This record gives sequence, structure tokens and C-alpha cells, in this order.
Amino acid sequence: MAVSSVRNRLVFYAGDMVFAEGEEGNWAYLIQSGSIEIFKTRPDGGEHSLALLGAGRLFGEMALIDELPRSASARAAVTTTLVLIDNKILTNSLEKADPLVIELIRNLSNNLRATTRRHVDESAANIKAEPRPYLGPRLS
Repeated sequence: MAVSSVRNRLVFYAGDMVFAEGEEGNWAYLIQSGSIEIFKTRPDGGEHSLALLGAGRLFGEMALIDELPRSASARAAVTTTLVLIDNKILTNSLEKADPLVIELIRNLSNNLRATTRRHVDESAANIKAEPRPYLGPRLS
């Protein structure tokens, strides 16, 4: 949880969750300093790391673009300062954009969601498919 907040900035400490997969997204975030890990929870309950983002990177924008729940979780890897980007700011910018550009952005967002989902599912299947170690003959 954020411990300190100054206007439109929040500070998160290592391990603090910024948001969880499935939550509604009202903000995007710009990393001012520090780093954020983006990850998904696998069906077996483990985690699948998708990215480690550093200063200057934007994240959390997909939920604002397509108005769907968060597709992954985000947590601070180290002490991190984030600048909040309100949904209104993004909406105002998109209202000024060409409709073709808006459709392109939405398609990219949908494709990224699908690709990420498929990647995590394949990763989970590979974990299940790993051979078991030989433990010796079975005793009946």
C-alpha cells in the first residue's frame, strides 16, 4: 500500500501491490523512479513474471483503453515513485485522436491481452508436462 502521496504521485516500497489482476482500472501509472514487476497468477497459484519496468515506463493503461479489468498484477520491485494518470486525461487525449488511431490502440490492447493469456497458459502447461524424477521401482 502506498505510504506517502504527494498530489499525483505515490510511493510504493518493495513488495507493495499497485494493483491486482481482475481489479477495475481507473489509473495508469508512469514510473518516475524505481521499478515495477508485472505478473500473472498461473492456474496452479504460482506467478508468471511478464515484465520488469523501470523509470520512464507507463503501465496500467490497457484497463483504461478497453475498460476491462486489469489483465495482470503490478507490484513494486524496489522503492518506487509513480505518477498517476487519471482516466479523464487519457479519455480527453483519445477524444482528440483520429478514430482509426483509437481503433488501432484498442486492437493492440486486445491482441496483447490474448497473447499474454496464451503465453501464461502455455507456460502452465509446460510446468505440468515436465517429467517427474525417477524414484525407483514401484512397490505394489
